[in-house]
Amino acid sequence: MSDIKLRVFRGQEGEGELEEYEIELDEGMVLLDCIHRIQHEQEPDLSCRWNCKAGKCGSCSAEINGKAKLMCMTRMSDIIEETPEDEVITVRPMKTFPHVKDLVTDVSWNYEMAKAVAPIKGPEEPDWKFSQFEAKRAQEFRMCIECYICQDTCHVLREYKKFDVFGGPRTMVRLANFEMHPMDQEDRVPEIKDEFGISYCNITKCCTDVCPAGINITDNAIIPLKERVVDRYYDPLKRIWRTITDKASGNTTRY
Repeated sequence: MSDIKLRVFRGQEGEGELEEYEIELDEGMVLLDCIHRIQHEQEPDLSCRWNCKAGKCGSCSAEINGKAKLMCMTRMSDIIEETPEDEVITVRPMKTFPHVKDLVTDVSWNYEMAKAVAPIKGPEEPDWKFSQFEAKRAQEFRMCIECYICQDTCHVLREYKKFDVFGGPRTMVRLANFEMHPMDQEDRVPEIKDEFGISYCNITKCCTDVCPAGINITDNAIIPLKERVVDRYYDPLKRIWRTITDKASGNTTRY
């Protein structure tokens, strides 16, 4: 056992500052343990979200030394090793979302985005049949625990605040989950292009780098969705082919 210092953000609605705490560190502790120890021994009104403490609920997201992580999955031994000796470990709330209190932010915008995504639309007959290969492609996207660390890290939301025109990487994962389902019949490409603003993503892969569930957000969700938008709206050869086939079939769809 040893003592360690942490600087934790305290305040409400964006107003506040980092306050320093010294606690006893036990072997094997994660950062969430330390926050709980501060609550128990020094600051009972310190606010933070948590639930499962197993990296499955996504509740305890925070920025540790400036990088968004799950507090319950962040070993103190790793953080101490990564932090320069002359610096104190800092714990802040996620920057991208409105601040509520201490380490708690308002992530309700993400739920509004989720509701805006059209649900899966398959055949009315409930006995859907498709291959395991087809199922596996979308299975990765169901691993998302909605910690919103990818949303917090995305510079389009974090720095440029494009909440009104861009759904962010979590929303793209949800779209990909439905769009790539082998039985889905919903046409989401226009909404992916316009309502959810996929063109704002410049595929820096920052969301993929921080995903605690290991989802390859950029390569497996965002880029395939971008390809569908390009095929529909910007590929001249495919546009000509669609025009020819639409006329032959009597389809008057405008692209």
